[in-house]
Amino acid sequence: MTDDSFVSIRNLQHYLYCPHRWGLINIDCSWAENYFVTKADLMHQRVHDPDHSYVSSKKRVLTAVPVYNDALGIYGITDCIELVRDAQGAAVKGYPGKYNLTIVEYKPRQPAKSDFNHEDAIQVFAQKICVDSIFKCKSRGVIYYGDTRRRIELPLNENYESYFSELRDLVSQVRDDTIKGIIPPIRKGQKCGGCSFKDMCLPQLSKGGKKQTFLDYLNQAEQAEDTK
Repeated sequence: MTDDSFVSIRNLQHYLYCPHRWGLINIDCSWAENYFVTKADLMHQRVHDPDHSYVSSKKRVLTAVPVYNDALGIYGITDCIELVRDAQGAAVKGYPGKYNLTIVEYKPRQPAKSDFNHEDAIQVFAQKICVDSIFKCKSRGVIYYGDTRRRIELPLNENYESYFSELRDLVSQVRDDTIKGIIPPIRKGQKCGGCSFKDMCLPQLSKGGKKQTFLDYLNQAEQAEDTK
């Protein structure tokens, strides 16, 4: 697999959240921010500060750890990996002893109607696939929510087969759309209220279940301008 065919885990999470928004970011090279995006960015900047790594009597905490998986062709950076001593755990280069590894993903807000969003679970699962292959372990994954200050354990190992199948198909879809320069249409039922791209993505032009090439998107945007 060539380097340019690798897919970032951040891209996978964007695609899961909204394929059309992913297309605007990666194919159209657009960007827009709002309160929610800025808040999340500030949280991740603090978490990714190398100075936030620390060692206590019970665990070591590593921040901004680069990870990858050659078999799936994915890569990314974990917010945090916690190492807790365990004689049956995995060896980690540079640290004496063996450890159980827990991936911690930071999110600013917890969903109102569930413990976690499915796309966030798949994002952390993708990180787990990378961590497990690098450290030869069976890592756990949790999400820490800034608004509630709660840690939610994710059922990554319990749902391993279904999550892996979904992840593999997702990587293939993202890679294919990237190569073809396709901006997917807005999904039926997509919730756009809190999205920073709400005023940019022209949903009135993009709905309909048909994938668009970048040229299609530009043509529709020009037609919209002509009718104003």
